[in-house]
Amino acid sequence: MIGLITGQVQYLMAPTACIMTTSGVGYDIELPLPSFCQLQLNQQASIWTHFHVREDAQLLFGFIDRKERDVFRQLIKINGVGAKMALAMLSAMSAAELKMHVEQDSETALMRIPGIGKKTAQRLLIELKDKLKNIEVDSSHLEFNPQSVTVSHEGSIIAEVEGALISLGYKEKEAQQAIKAAKSKGDIFEDTQGLLKATLQQLSGF
Repeated sequence: MIGLITGQVQYLMAPTACIMTTSGVGYDIELPLPSFCQLQLNQQASIWTHFHVREDAQLLFGFIDRKERDVFRQLIKINGVGAKMALAMLSAMSAAELKMHVEQDSETALMRIPGIGKKTAQRLLIELKDKLKNIEVDSSHLEFNPQSVTVSHEGSIIAEVEGALISLGYKEKEAQQAIKAAKSKGDIFEDTQGLLKATLQQLSGF
């Protein structure tokens, strides 16, 4: 099983990164958006991975933090929660936030995640209490701190953010409205991760 990949970031298109190892093999890895935003093109990165095998595909999911991978693995053990939904959950909130919402029985917070309705949220709260209680996550900060992923043109930034959100289960209109709301505050976004962060805050209701 592939558990950890270290190499140079060759390509970034949210939420996928291609990491080239020293052996000359490049791995396409799908990451939660907060992890994706910490990567920098042409820089070295170490990513904890989960190798996911389906009948029609073999996929790699990656995480900057090993504990987030542990949470991801617990999520996909739950009936009805596939890898894509688990990735969407960890894109909408950090592992620390997810654990906090579960501990607080915050049904509303989970319902903000695409594909999760009231009944699913209630079931997740029950099942996750036991699965997450023994996983220690860093709750000293509940916002990710992205670094630079430079994209020169505003249209490319918007398209990449919208595409990433849609791939994680958000509806096109919902993604567009969140991007519009994030931009309406007058902030200038010169890179992808800045707009991603602001848009995720809109979708999370913060």
